[in-house]
Amino acid sequence: MAFFTQLWSLDILICVFSLAICAYFYAVRNFNYWKRRGFKEIPPTAVFGNFMECFLAKKPLVHVLNDIYEYAKDEPSVGFYVLDKPYLMVRDPELIKHVLIKDFANFTDRVADSYKTDYIGRFNLFVLRNPDWKFVRQKISPVFTSGRLKKMFDLMLEIDKDLDQYLKTTVEEVPRNYENYFIILHSGKSVELDVKEICAKFTTDVIGITAYGMRFDALSDENSYIRKVGRTVFTKSYRRYVEYLSALLVPSIVNVFGFRLLGKASSRFLSDLFHRAMKERLDSGVKRADLLDFLIDLKKEQKNELVKSERKIHDGQLIAQAAIFFIGGFETSSTTMSFALYELAKNPDVQRKLREELSGVLEKNDGKVTYDMLMNSLPYLEMVISETLRMYPILPYLDRMTEKDYQCSLTKLVIPAGVPVVVPMRSLHMDPNYFPRPQRFDPSRFSRENKINIKPNTYFPFGDGPRICVGMRLGLIQTKLGLIRLISNYEFLPCREALNVMEFDNKSPLLSSTADLVLNVRRISTR
Repeated sequence: MAFFTQLWSLDILICVFSLAICAYFYAVRNFNYWKRRGFKEIPPTAVFGNFMECFLAKKPLVHVLNDIYEYAKDEPSVGFYVLDKPYLMVRDPELIKHVLIKDFANFTDRVADSYKTDYIGRFNLFVLRNPDWKFVRQKISPVFTSGRLKKMFDLMLEIDKDLDQYLKTTVEEVPRNYENYFIILHSGKSVELDVKEICAKFTTDVIGITAYGMRFDALSDENSYIRKVGRTVFTKSYRRYVEYLSALLVPSIVNVFGFRLLGKASSRFLSDLFHRAMKERLDSGVKRADLLDFLIDLKKEQKNELVKSERKIHDGQLIAQAAIFFIGGFETSSTTMSFALYELAKNPDVQRKLREELSGVLEKNDGKVTYDMLMNSLPYLEMVISETLRMYPILPYLDRMTEKDYQCSLTKLVIPAGVPVVVPMRSLHMDPNYFPRPQRFDPSRFSRENKINIKPNTYFPFGDGPRICVGMRLGLIQTKLGLIRLISNYEFLPCREALNVMEFDNKSPLLSSTADLVLNVRRISTR
């Protein structure tokens, strides 16, 4: 005799069926959340909401968000679901302005989080929440002043020389004749190179010397361990992808599964690296005007403060800033550089025009690259980078969390407290209503005459408002420096196998190409 029937097998079947029904109703308990509040919403599916293709790695995050953006485009906002969590996408530029800038006080926090013991993942400026975020940001911001960036730039020039030497040994070198600066192309054979890897090695070494005061030697050592660590953070395994995606979009489950923003092994390595670099710096007493010097001075300043009750940045937060400086610094800049080279290879007229600008400015400056030249004398390079970031913003969206119920003056609808709000950055960048012929790589969009016609709040590759990327200027400097070295000395051409249309990786929440960015590279001769 069983509990409910005469057969145990039938009882088990009833229990399994009942549990399945309960699980289903639990999974859909929040559906119709937006419809009940008067918002337009996309019909979700059980368990995954509107993110089934994303979590199963069948479609990249950027395309899933764009599908949501294209749904009911006449609406200023649309509701959707990540698993069972209600999200709101805002796409009206004026509403975006309120979320990111005008009413920022109600949208200070991001959604992302990491495992409770992962201080690198939880305490960095990208993830940190108010009021800790505001305090740490105020303390860290001075590291990116013009004076400190100029000193860091001098350190970057050391790596620029390494990049030049690396390329000379990799690409066939042509003797140079400096009698005049008329540029011709070498007619010899070109070399197929993965420009994505070259750019990543360059930015890894730049971040090593500007943040940690250490030579990582990614350019000179094919087996550089630090480069391997960089790859593991953004490795294209399904498990790492789900871990990363969950930390960004579903923080409620990170403690259940132990998910970490940067991965356990990478976090441990970066923590050990910081402690080792800190010990070497303190033992040597050397001053290098880099991030490590700044963090050491900040720690000493806090220790010597007379007012002991004032809030302090603890060691975990210091390590987290150094770690995110490394991860964000090498990945964002190297990806921007490689996408720029990919588009320049496909658009030889743009590449030629950029090279002419670089050659003219370098000639006037005796071939030397200076900080002032980089910041003030290369308008077309600025335009090329701006157009690259329009088409390929590294993180394709921005997110904010409502602190309390919010009713914007533009609409009568109320966004409830605790709801994540998504700004679809790349979808706005690729909207033909704001950028005609968006698939065309056209740096002239950002000329002095044309950029004033860009609709406000439709272009923000580094974010906007008080939470704009704190390291934006440093990232742009190393991107410019690398492109100057590459474009002024080398020509980049598409390979036969190169993709005519960029395909994005299904296993990366960031904008990343599916294939390696292999281009034909040949050295340019001047005579």
